[in-house]
This record gives sequence, C-alpha cells and structure tokens, in this order.
Amino acid sequence: MEIASQLLPSVLEIAARAGEHLKEFYRCEVKVRTKADNTPVTEADLFLSRFLIEQLSTLSPHLPVLSEENCDIPLERRRHWPSYWLIDPIDGTRQFINRTDQFSVMISLVCAHQPLLGVIHAPILGKTYYAVQGKGAFLQTDSGLRSLTPARSAPGHLIRIAVGSSDENKIQQSLRSPYNPDFIRYGSSGLKAGLVAEGCADCYVRLGNTGEWDTAAAEVILKETGGDIFDLHFQPLSYNLRESLVNPYFVMGSAGFNWKNVFQFDSL
Repeated sequence: MEIASQLLPSVLEIAARAGEHLKEFYRCEVKVRTKADNTPVTEADLFLSRFLIEQLSTLSPHLPVLSEENCDIPLERRRHWPSYWLIDPIDGTRQFINRTDQFSVMISLVCAHQPLLGVIHAPILGKTYYAVQGKGAFLQTDSGLRSLTPARSAPGHLIRIAVGSSDENKIQQSLRSPYNPDFIRYGSSGLKAGLVAEGCADCYVRLGNTGEWDTAAAEVILKETGGDIFDLHFQPLSYNLRESLVNPYFVMGSAGFNWKNVFQFDSL
C-alpha cells in the first residue's frame, strides 16, 4: 500500500506526459487499422503503449507491464506476477478517431490480483481521476483538486445510467420496478466510470466486451468513493486469474444503492 502511495506522484507525471503526446497526435490525422478482434488501433495507441511501458519500466524495473497493445502473454507466464502495471494507452480509441474529446490514458497497479492504484487522465477534457486503495479518490481539473466522496445516499426511482451506444433496451428490460432509467451516453469506459465517481451518474452498465485494462484503474477510484463494480451475477471482477483478459459484462455502481434491488439480469 505504501509503495503505491510513493509511486503515485511519478505515475501522475507519466500520465500527464502521455497526455501531451496524445494531444500532439490529436492535432493531426493518424493511421488507423483494425485488430483481430475487430476493434480499431491507431499509431497513437502504439506509440503511447511503447512510451508508457518504457516509463513505467524505468520507474519500477522489477514490475512487468501489461498493455492492451502488448497483451499476448499466456497465463502460465503472467500467473507468477505478484504485482504488475496494467495500462490502456488510449481508453476510447473510437472516441479519439471520431474526435469527441472523450478518451483517456489509464494506468493501474495490480497487486495480488487486486488493483491498488488507478489513474485516468483525459488530456483534452483537462481531467485526471486518481486513487490509491485506502487513501481516497481525487479529481484534478484546471479549477483545482477535489476529493471524490459518495454523492447519493437516499436514491429515488430514477437511475442515471452511463452507457455506450447500443445497450439501452437491454438495460431497461433488466431494471426492476419501480426504477426508471435516465441514460447518459458518454465516451470511454474510464470516463463513464468517472461520471459515477463524481456523482454525475448513478451507475455505468457495460453489456459488451472490455479488457481488464478497461476497469482496473476505475475500480480503485470507484471503491474509494464507496461504490463497487460487479458482473451480472453481482460477483467481483478478477485480474490476471484467467487465460482470457476479456471482462464479463459488468455494472459500476455508486454508493447508496442495493443494486440487487435495482437490476435483474436473468435474461442476459
């Protein structure tokens, strides 16, 4: 825990430098190709992956780095890592390509299969969410630094749900009576989690594939605000315990709700 706290200032600096590189790429056209999983990757993703791996390896030479763009590492090798860096160089590559501004750099430190440190840096939006387990969660903006605290303790029946572009119907069918949704369409996974941590959304529901790098940093931040992340069986997510690095579908929920009373996912 103390090691994570000691590393945090350096990680924030690395994330900020990565964000400056990302701004440079954002000012011009970038080359895009499609990966085997049918998701896009740009030259910016690949450059930032190399940059973050280099910087984090220099910061802590004894810790491996697992990146979305360098993740073809079998479990038999990964399972022996007691601690490692888990990164998403650009969380929201589609948003980056579509120039929505709603994308981020995500860095997390995972120890004993649990994220202990998380940083989500959105350079165009000028926002950085960060947390270390047990030390609180924070949001840095151009206006200053503020602590993120549980935002809603007495929920009504309108649930503000951060979503992607195509999940609304399935989510609405999964809501128990008398709850009703107010859907908020927003950018990358990390930034939707940020809406929950800030209290701008009550939950973020993902009914599509993501990687462990999409949730680790957000999980630390969210839990430090009293929230939680769980799969559709209301079980916690895991890290570096399976051959596949693909997450199950999940909910990131804020404090103040009994989510089992809100959602019923039996039909999914």
